[in-house]
Amino acid sequence: MSYNNVTEGLTKIWIPEPPQDASFPPSSASVFYNPEMELNRDITVVANAVYSQRLSAKYGLAPSDVTYADALAASGARGIRVSNEIGLDTTLNDWNEEAYKLILKNAELNDVSDLTTVFSKNANVLLFENRYDIVDLDPFGTPVPYLESAIFSSRHLLEITATDTAPLCGAHLKSGIRKYSAVPLNNEYHREMGVRILLGKVAREFAKYDKAMIPLLSHATRHYIRTYLQVKKGAKRADDALKHMGFISHCDKCGFRKTVYGLAVSIDNNCPLCGNKTSIGGPLWLGSLHETDFCNEILQEIDNHQLNKRENTRKIITLCRDELEYPTYYDLHLICKRQGVSAISMNRLIDLLIGNGYSASRTHFSGTSFKTDAGIDVINDIVHSSFSK
Repeated sequence: MSYNNVTEGLTKIWIPEPPQDASFPPSSASVFYNPEMELNRDITVVANAVYSQRLSAKYGLAPSDVTYADALAASGARGIRVSNEIGLDTTLNDWNEEAYKLILKNAELNDVSDLTTVFSKNANVLLFENRYDIVDLDPFGTPVPYLESAIFSSRHLLEITATDTAPLCGAHLKSGIRKYSAVPLNNEYHREMGVRILLGKVAREFAKYDKAMIPLLSHATRHYIRTYLQVKKGAKRADDALKHMGFISHCDKCGFRKTVYGLAVSIDNNCPLCGNKTSIGGPLWLGSLHETDFCNEILQEIDNHQLNKRENTRKIITLCRDELEYPTYYDLHLICKRQGVSAISMNRLIDLLIGNGYSASRTHFSGTSFKTDAGIDVINDIVHSSFSK
């Protein structure tokens, strides 16, 4: 097999040379490497640098004392970067024999063999056999088959990527129901729906083992969802976490939506604004998606690292930090389309909402989306009045 050499951050990585066919998808390579995920890996490097500093401050650990496991490592790009650019004690694993050999080759290339341990095992076996301060799940597709072992293995932080956004966001409804034991709604805020369906599934898995999660950072970027979850132990914390579970009732006709907290609830599915039957999504996570302090620490840490996607990283983290915590966002273009008017500027709408006594912010989910505590009736009135003046 022939290889190409690419550089991400301060790390050189050998990857399989793809065929000349321009339609060649990364997933069909003998060892998986996706260049589109470099931004994901950039954020991973900085987020783990920040969290390892937290562990250092709390427990007096040096970076090399913090254990990190990349359980589905493929080429090893993510885990090698964590080892090389942060200095964590890194375990990399992939069941594929060619991937295993390539990880060893990449560890040697970056002179981090003394900081890395490489396995070729079933990921669940590895995680049930060992405990790590930080566990990273980056599968091709859904992380569900690995959640139980990852929750068992992670002491402090669990990081998860999901690339099966069609089931999570409701485009493949039945698949989403089967995998995540929840009903996702494919509407204008389907990207946030996907994040909350994933977090709801993970929160319930944590609770089975008297554990709880605190989302430090969660983002939906391009074709994937990524979340960083602090691990907390104890039945009381698990019970408290489940209080953030619930359902969303959404009207496709007028855009009305409401949240109902709880896992056993009664929901009137008649829209109070237009009388249309609403769709019910869930159970899903209705709590916060980000921790402001964690986002601020990442923003402070970014300039300490060589990142090819530095400004994209900064933009995403800033938007995540600043977006309001209300579940679901509104799409400005859809609202204006329903009213038959041209879209006003996002900045103008946010200023009008704030000027009328409401909270409002942009979101990282899309450039045309915003969050607010105003209801859709109020938003419609403000948009309409902006054209009447």
